[in-house]
Amino acid sequence: MYPDIKELHSYWAFGVLFFLLIAVLNSLVGLSKNKPFAKNDRSIALIALIFSHVQLLVGMIMYFMSPYFEAVKAGGMGAAMKDSTLRLYVVEHPLINIIALVLITIGWSKHKKAETDNAKFKKITVFYAIGLVLLLSRIPWSAWLG
Repeated sequence: MYPDIKELHSYWAFGVLFFLLIAVLNSLVGLSKNKPFAKNDRSIALIALIFSHVQLLVGMIMYFMSPYFEAVKAGGMGAAMKDSTLRLYVVEHPLINIIALVLITIGWSKHKKAETDNAKFKKITVFYAIGLVLLLSRIPWSAWLG
């Protein structure tokens, strides 16, 4: 079952990155052209948020099923911190990605409270872009694309 969850997590990540990028670019265009924040803009940001949250759920399932988690249980967290691969999969990747998801969620929440269309676009742009950069920074590229 772990290989299936891992494959789902890997392929779903493409959707997450794609929709986050589209949401950021859409908001940048809205900001630069002083467009009104329309239902379509909200939908794009919401789809990116939903894809991100589903990825978190799949990632959490995968985390507790992974051989890396078993290795930490066997060797302890001290040993995991000394092994760069183990540290990436058990600490850095999950922690940074959760922080990214929190920022994306904050951006969604703040855009709803914003008064002006420009402010709505700005909240989505800033928080989603920071979240996207954080996600990109902790992807295990060699394992993901290899």
